[in-house]
Amino acid sequence: MAADLTEQEEKAIQQFLEEINIVQESRNRSPVSWSAGCKFLMARKFDLKRAIDLFFSHESTREKEDLLTIDVNDQFLLKELNTEKFTLLPGRDNNGAAVALFSARLHYPPQTTHQVVLKSLIYQLDAALESIETQRQGLVFIYDMTDSKYANFDYDLSIKILNLLKGAYPARLKRVLIVTAPLWFKAPFKILRLFVKEKLRDRVYTVNISELSIYVPKETLPIQLGGSQAPSHKIWLQMCYLCATNQQPDPSTYFTPCPSSVTATRRSISRSISTDIDNHTSDFDSESSKDTVNEKHTNEDREKEKEDSDEMDEKDSEDGLPSLVNSNKDAHGSTNRKRKTSDSRKASSDVSDASESATDGMPCKKRPPSSGSNILDDSIHMPDSNGTTVQGLLTKINTLKRKGLFAEYASIKMEAPSGTFNTSKLKANVTKNRYTDVLCLDHSRVVLPIIDDDPSSDYINANFVDGYMQKNAFISTQGPLPKTFVDFWRMVWHNQCRVIVMTTRTVERSRMKCGQYWPNDEQTDEQFEEFIVYNNGIIANENFTETILVLHNTNTGESCQITHLQFTSWPDYGVPPAAPFLDFLFRVRSIQEAATKEMGTAWAGHPLGPPIVVHCSAGIGRTGTFITVDICLRCLEHVGTVDVKETVRRIRSQRAFSIQMPDQYVFCHQAVIEHAQRQGLINSMQQVTLEDSDSDSG
Repeated sequence: MAADLTEQEEKAIQQFLEEINIVQESRNRSPVSWSAGCKFLMARKFDLKRAIDLFFSHESTREKEDLLTIDVNDQFLLKELNTEKFTLLPGRDNNGAAVALFSARLHYPPQTTHQVVLKSLIYQLDAALESIETQRQGLVFIYDMTDSKYANFDYDLSIKILNLLKGAYPARLKRVLIVTAPLWFKAPFKILRLFVKEKLRDRVYTVNISELSIYVPKETLPIQLGGSQAPSHKIWLQMCYLCATNQQPDPSTYFTPCPSSVTATRRSISRSISTDIDNHTSDFDSESSKDTVNEKHTNEDREKEKEDSDEMDEKDSEDGLPSLVNSNKDAHGSTNRKRKTSDSRKASSDVSDASESATDGMPCKKRPPSSGSNILDDSIHMPDSNGTTVQGLLTKINTLKRKGLFAEYASIKMEAPSGTFNTSKLKANVTKNRYTDVLCLDHSRVVLPIIDDDPSSDYINANFVDGYMQKNAFISTQGPLPKTFVDFWRMVWHNQCRVIVMTTRTVERSRMKCGQYWPNDEQTDEQFEEFIVYNNGIIANENFTETILVLHNTNTGESCQITHLQFTSWPDYGVPPAAPFLDFLFRVRSIQEAATKEMGTAWAGHPLGPPIVVHCSAGIGRTGTFITVDICLRCLEHVGTVDVKETVRRIRSQRAFSIQMPDQYVFCHQAVIEHAQRQGLINSMQQVTLEDSDSDSG
């Protein structure tokens, strides 16, 4: 079918062919046809330069992935096609774009290769582009993750598909709709940073099935996605075969917006295509003191400056982490007074509400969530171009020295909290706060399930904090008070946490820092209302102690193992040496990894596992230090750069006042350098020079 082209468009095609075919001739390749040239120019709105760039990108990709030749009789290709994991729907979106569907649950990486999957995509997309309407109106790509598992996800293949659709295939990619994305998928966002600096990032959405019809009419959607469209993949493969064998079929007989026409069309196509084609495509199956932090540091000869407490607008929150499932049953009985827990559990709040202003770099409210939130907003710690190499960081430290780093930290402290503390200030909740001036930001606080219709029962002084490319990677919380022990264990249980990091001792300098919320002796247990906590063993290390706890829920009869790691080498004054701290941090990572693996299918979230609970006394100083170093090291490991200042700023947008003292801020820099030296990233002879001696911190 001929395209209805303007004179200017025809002229652009002619210019395109003249330039491209000169190159083709020099490479001893066949000249590009008029129809092919039209496709590339259509894809780039007849911008000649962009169309030429697209052509060479397309050619390069096909060469790199060995996709130049697609044999319609290739048995591996036929098997892949018949899995139905990728197909083109017969209907279109409201603007006439064709709709491609990839069903992730049908993809089993060990059973195929990237090359075969990509050939299957191109084979079908080439057929879709035989339609002039598809060339003009573009393509909507639905990535359906309904019922998919982590085993169905192939990171490298996803990169290749997105690269292909983004800039190496002659079709206008109008929108990417990721349907029912599981939590584990929402953190490997480096996949989607392919779109960060482009207009297309505003077209990548995560939606649930009920929201999908906002973008694609129900008449176009298949039944499993809430639509009315009957299966059509076999008919579609017949159309693809006709296109691939140059039989010049009319694509309008398949691509039609009218469901009734689709039915009639299928009958027509089925009658007109030979039994040989049917045979060709059918051979395969498919936590009590009321001190303030200020008073604490006065007593410890460290006066904490009063933080500016001007409040900004409260941020939106969204539902988050799932309830615990599939635990092993413990042998303990139940004689306790049980609380009646509401059947409808209130979900935990999302925390990525501190995106960066493009003008001044200060935290600001993110845009209101749409029905399909942009997936790139999920973690506030993503790869960017503002970091520095470790050599640059070392130069910065030795240039600024302690005084300069203190000044940098002071500039961070001057920033107003990025949210409100209304829930923490409620009369029913005030006594649950260990320090009257360490409160929870509303937008990122951990919300507990309501008990007996008591609204205040959902409060605990804790906030979700994102990790590097991982939403809600941590829970930053205060050292539990005796009256909040039960709430602490409820939080651990309902967020499926398996690791607790404690960076303080219960008593330091005769001052209570944290309640003893777990049984301190081996083979003993304590009961906290519906929860029994059993100490199943203690491993004493030089700088930290590991305690294996079994948490048993007497209401459900389920149990799970929790590893409690207490760092015991943080001095009463100042900060610890970097080396033992790093050993502790990596031990935490190792335990978390093993625990996540042990959970198996009981954990459906991010591959790095459920939130790690981190606390000290107030839950801001040592806690913030631990989290900052972890994020910085993960970023360094991933992209080779680090930005300590920005990392601290972003953490404070979720857990206010994190990194409590300037020497903790300096320590974060020292820890990164120590790690880099261990890894051979910088010469071990290169030393940090801070000019003066380390100052103290409580």
